Amino acid sequence: MDIVVEGLVKQFRADHDLDALATDEAFEAFAGFCVLSSFYESDFTPDVFRMGGGNDYGIDVYGILINGVLLRDAADVRAATEQARQLDVHIIVVQAKTSPKFETKVIADLADNLTHVVGTGELPYPASPDVGNLRACLDAVYHNIAKFSGGRPRLHVRYVTTGNQVAEMLHRKAASAERNLMRPGRFDAVEVRCVTRDELCELYKRATQAVPATFEMPKKISLPRMPGVEESLLGLLSARELVTKVLTDPTGHIRKALFHENVRDFQGYNGVNAQIRDTVRDEHGHRRFAVLNNGVTIVTRNLRVVGDEVHIRDFQVVNGCQTCHVLFDERSRLSDEVQISVRVVHSEDEQVIAGIIAATNRQTAVSEDDLSSREDFHKRLEDWFAAQEPARRLWYERRSKQYATRQDVEKTRVINRAQLTRAYAAMFLGAPSEVGHYRELTTQRRDELFQPDHVPDPYYAAAAMHYRIEWLLRTRRIGTAFRPARYHLMAALRWQLLGPDRLAVNPRRAAEQCRRLVDLVWDPGATERAVVKLLPVFTQIMAAEESAGVPPGEMVRNRRFAEAVRSALLPSGRSDQAATEVKARR
Repeated sequence: MDIVVEGLVKQFRADHDLDALATDEAFEAFAGFCVLSSFYESDFTPDVFRMGGGNDYGIDVYGILINGVLLRDAADVRAATEQARQLDVHIIVVQAKTSPKFETKVIADLADNLTHVVGTGELPYPASPDVGNLRACLDAVYHNIAKFSGGRPRLHVRYVTTGNQVAEMLHRKAASAERNLMRPGRFDAVEVRCVTRDELCELYKRATQAVPATFEMPKKISLPRMPGVEESLLGLLSARELVTKVLTDPTGHIRKALFHENVRDFQGYNGVNAQIRDTVRDEHGHRRFAVLNNGVTIVTRNLRVVGDEVHIRDFQVVNGCQTCHVLFDERSRLSDEVQISVRVVHSEDEQVIAGIIAATNRQTAVSEDDLSSREDFHKRLEDWFAAQEPARRLWYERRSKQYATRQDVEKTRVINRAQLTRAYAAMFLGAPSEVGHYRELTTQRRDELFQPDHVPDPYYAAAAMHYRIEWLLRTRRIGTAFRPARYHLMAALRWQLLGPDRLAVNPRRAAEQCRRLVDLVWDPGATERAVVKLLPVFTQIMAAEESAGVPPGEMVRNRRFAEAVRSALLPSGRSDQAATEVKARR
């Protein structure tokens, strides 16, 4: 392997705790991480998207991008397509080889195999379960074909090696592969490309850095220097420039991660947002947009101004979430006549940033409780996680790629809000079957999650359990077939150790209960033994569901599965009591 790439793969393996993988498997995971990150800017677990072994039809990694969200499991794809009003789909396929050269036969064979995989007929030779899952993903996508807003799915195929020269014959083979894959009419566009060593290194660099943006803002002034603020700008920016240069990710979707510091996500076209849209569409009103709209506030941890050009990195849109989403939806109507007021604040002081977020959100119709939850509790969790002794330390990621550039932070010990929400709901809200429907979970359980009066202990315990179960899967100490049921495993361990009752109301007693969970988690051997004892129960329940025609990704989403696990694990008469845990708050 090329010495530069070998060094990057070594760093990647250490960051993601993938020492259990063979060299070629680690390179596949590395290449998949680099390619998928060029389409999806938020964090994900790279090894999850890698194929498992033989009969994979030449596919090493794949991902399905549904409306800007990266998915892999057919059940997740099915849920996403059924819930969406409109669909925009990208299918990414990667073949990765450590070879120092590109081979025309590899492209030809991969294209031929993909023609079978993406088609509707029977496969000509045996296929792995991963290939079956990919085909099920495609079936779910095409089952909702009427929802496509901008054409059929787009297929992106990447052939990655450590070579740096792509012969003309390779380009011709790639073009031929594109034509062959387009012929059945399943895709709006097909792109087959070779990824060289230099491009691979550049993709890794981008994937491990905070997202940058560069835009032109000629109409601006610098505000006076303030305590805790390095520099701040106030000016007018073309709405089209804002959308294309700041809000849009490489696949043409809105960068959802930019809005994590907003108390509320996009609220759809309620009265206020409909009025913003009407202003953009109005023949005369769109020219007055800058004075009719409150504008956008961007907080950045890195700012450089060169003439009219503004360069930002590691930034968040902390006010103007609704406006940004409307402008993005109306992007085809935007012209340079539509201007928007923009504030850019450069600060690395977390207290100052928190104050800006609170102040800007308080100017909208947001309750004090919402603000308190955003300002205080998440920061409290972040501090609590970081304050643990080194061997037990985890890192709570409040914003996307918060720890991307921290060399001292093991990436597998970083847990983001979505992961923590799911783990906490599974273990302490009695809802392991609900975690697959994240939007509904956060909406319906809003008053039970991240409340100011909650104690941090159960959140840390849930995060620690999430880390340990992922470790068991990643290191192959338990089979990857149990990955769909990982949140049920977390819930089962909690039930076995603490029983089905909700946590004690007394904070000290609750902390003691959580400490029992945490002590188990940080004894890897004990956790492994406890999980292995559970596996026969899970194997039996999963086999029964599969015999009824329910695939693994679907079975873990229904309450019947959770109740079967409870009934098998808890003493007679206590599983009903466990069901009452649904309303648990700590």
